Amino acid sequence: MKAPQYLLMVIAGLAACAWGFPMAHRFPFPKNLFPAILTLLGAAMLLLGSILTVLPQFFQG
Repeated sequence: MKAPQYLLMVIAGLAACAWGFPMAHRFPFPKNLFPAILTLLGAAMLLLGSILTVLPQFFQG
């Protein structure tokens, strides 16, 4: 069962969003690209991890 692995993905995505979103708005233009990209990747990890936690066979067909 890989549910704990997917829960770690959810926690990591949530942490990336929680850190990246305020930092992307705090820094000026050249420095805000990394937190903005990290927030986007964190949201993708959060969504993918939550889908795979609830439905582990989602991508199996």
